[in-house]
Amino acid sequence: MIPPPNVTGTLHMGHAFQDTIMDTLIRYHRMQGKNTLWQPGTDHAGIATQMVVERQLNAQGTSRIELGREAFVDKVWQWKEQSGSTITNQLRRMGASPDWSRQRFTMDEGMSAAVMKVFVDLHEEGLIYRGQRLVNWDPSLNTALSDLEVESVEENGFMWHFNYPVADENGAATDVFLTIATTRPETLLGDAAVAVNPEDDRFKHLIGKQILLPICNRLIPIVGDEHADPEKGTGCVKITPAHDFNDYQVGQRHDLPLLNVLNFDATINNNAPEAYQGLSRYQARKAVVTQMEALGLLVEIKPHTLMVPRGDRSGDVIEPMLTNQWYVDAKALAKPAIEAVDKGEVKFVPDNWKNTYYAWMNDIQDWCISRQLWWGHRIPAWYDENDNIYVGIDEADARARNNLSAAIKLRQDNDVLDTWFSSSL
Repeated sequence: MIPPPNVTGTLHMGHAFQDTIMDTLIRYHRMQGKNTLWQPGTDHAGIATQMVVERQLNAQGTSRIELGREAFVDKVWQWKEQSGSTITNQLRRMGASPDWSRQRFTMDEGMSAAVMKVFVDLHEEGLIYRGQRLVNWDPSLNTALSDLEVESVEENGFMWHFNYPVADENGAATDVFLTIATTRPETLLGDAAVAVNPEDDRFKHLIGKQILLPICNRLIPIVGDEHADPEKGTGCVKITPAHDFNDYQVGQRHDLPLLNVLNFDATINNNAPEAYQGLSRYQARKAVVTQMEALGLLVEIKPHTLMVPRGDRSGDVIEPMLTNQWYVDAKALAKPAIEAVDKGEVKFVPDNWKNTYYAWMNDIQDWCISRQLWWGHRIPAWYDENDNIYVGIDEADARARNNLSAAIKLRQDNDVLDTWFSSSL
């Protein structure tokens, strides 16, 4: 099977190089009289394809929301039939010799049936689950992204230093402050703690006390955690578990609440003080800085060069977002792959590359496979009115597996599977 390129794309030098090597090997074995198969195909490129068709609709003065899901998917199929053959035509022009009679597309009926079966089987084995975690969220596309779909771009910004007042036994602010530094002042609205290093003599006596969080007037704890480096910055770190991946880990260690203050479009939600609700994240940033200055708690602002995560397709700044998503238990799947190398069943040449392999596999994170799109394999899960989850090949299968009567109303999950879930099969 040819590694399926995106139906929206065109071949690049990497494709030409690998396809030439594959074609050479296929022709060599075919000339030896062996029964060879080189099967061509393309994948449906969920985000890329949906963006192309949405732009066309916008140019026509309409949108996918106005069309509705079913009509939008029909539009995508129409576009695919008209414009989706560029790559296969390029392969033909290169003289590649796959069996064109067996050409497949990841949204074909047979392929889709295989995707549904694998999802259901993995779910039954406990290797697919639904959970709430931080994900890379694109506020423009309104979907989760994988790490590979996020680009870190070096940009010039600022570091804001704020004073947070330590509270007394009655919860009132004292004249003792911890100074924190942040590049995202708007996340103050979701702070759940301030961390200091338990070995830092300057602050360790404050562990267990509380901060009266400015603007929000909430009491948050001072926790001891090695995430706070005495040698970096002020030695004090604001912890926002719902909006930062490192802070999330700190929050898990100290059982901190997950206070999400952003809507999916990166505006401030109703968990923040009323004056900030509905503001964009950048408007909120300015408002927080202005208010902290008015309170006399703004210490300084320093120019700062930082790495900004941006979506590789939208270009928008990515937000760590707390959402419910579907995941594959990658650690469980990695275990036999690690053992295969341990036992010598798989060998690397040169041998030292197994260390890189081990680093990847031992540090692997569960794979978020759900995307908030309409184009793709819709997740075969249904919910009742109490949000209980039922998984099956289709609704009838989900009902049969769970002995649900026709009287129980079910709605299908709106999300689709990550393109790589299907194309990797």
